[in-house]
Amino acid sequence: QVQLVESGGDLVQPGGSLRLSCAASGSIYSFNDMGWYHQAPGKQRELVATIIFRGTLSDVTVYADSVKGRFTISRNSARNMMWLQMNSLKPDDTAVYYCSAGGGRYWGQGTQVTVSS
Repeated sequence: QVQLVESGGDLVQPGGSLRLSCAASGSIYSFNDMGWYHQAPGKQRELVATIIFRGTLSDVTVYADSVKGRFTISRNSARNMMWLQMNSLKPDDTAVYYCSAGGGRYWGQGTQVTVSS
């Protein structure tokens, strides 16, 4: 089993920045990808960014078009931490952000990000 715990959500003004963290524990070698999703009220959960582990090769990162150039996904070499650096935040980024691993097999409980003046 894998446990994922997100942190870092907050209320921030438009144009501001936040850094979300996801701590993984348990069978962390049972997956080779992690990702961030968000879900706004009344909307479906959507992929924000994903990072694919490739052993000795560099990770592959993929971003939703809406966050390209503003958000950066990263993780540590121990495979137990992942981050989402969010810059130039917009009100449309307001959502609950979820950490996921193993192609959606594992999920965290979510952290609220609110972008508002």
